[in-house]
This record gives sequence, C-alpha cells and structure tokens, in this order.
Amino acid sequence: MVFEEKMITNGEPEVPSILLNFLLQDPIETLRQKCAETEHCVQTWERLEHCETRVGSRSSTQEDCTEELFDFLHARDHCVSVRFGSCTKWKN
Repeated sequence: MVFEEKMITNGEPEVPSILLNFLLQDPIETLRQKCAETEHCVQTWERLEHCETRVGSRSSTQEDCTEELFDFLHARDHCVSVRFGSCTKWKN
C-alpha cells in the first residue's frame, strides 16, 4: 500500500503545483505573447530584426535600432492595453 503525504498549512490543503503555476502567471505576460503574434506586431518585429541584421553586418556605424525597438514595443503594448482594457472596468 502506498501512502500519500499531504502537507497541511494553517488547516488548508496544499495547492496542487499545476494550479499554483496557473495562479502565479502574470496575465500581462500572456497578453504580450498573444499580441506579439498579431500581424502589425509581427511586421514591426521583422523591421527590428532587419535593422539588427543590417547594423550587425557593419564594422563601423553610428546607427542603432532604437526607433524600431520602440515601434515594436509601442505596437505590442497598444494591443495589450486594448485587450486588457476590454477585460476590466476602471474606476475614477
């Protein structure tokens, strides 16, 4: 016969690890991943990658890809704000 140990904390049973992982997930990270897969975000990501390839192939350049990075982050965060905003009610 196999005995299963159950940890009891403050009179409550242990939360299963699968449920605990679900509860500890940051919803904004999930939204960011989904938004990064949208068409507009994919396009801005491709422009960023193209810039990084171009800049990385040069031995001497003053160009960086800051603008392309900010374009991607703006597109992704705008998508997140639209999707997250539709899920919550803001109180003034």
